[in-house]
Amino acid sequence: MLPPKAILDTLASHASRLFSGDSPLPRGEFEAQFKVLLQSAFSKLDLVSRDEFDSQMVVLARTRARLEALEARVAELEAQPTPPPTE
Repeated sequence: MLPPKAILDTLASHASRLFSGDSPLPRGEFEAQFKVLLQSAFSKLDLVSRDEFDSQMVVLARTRARLEALEARVAELEAQPTPPPTE
């Protein structure tokens, strides 16, 4: 993964080439090229989709709930008096 500064520098370099042309690009073409430029920059980052993020948040919440239940059960068991060992 590239460091954020390198990605921003590359993005700025490509954007400056789009703006510094001899003839201005039509709006549609400029938007298309800029979209490709951004997609290229984002593909170099270690990103996850919103769907993946949301599904992982559900898993994390479920895991936390189970952990809290286990911690409560352990505390309950530890609070019970232990019978003396029998021989």
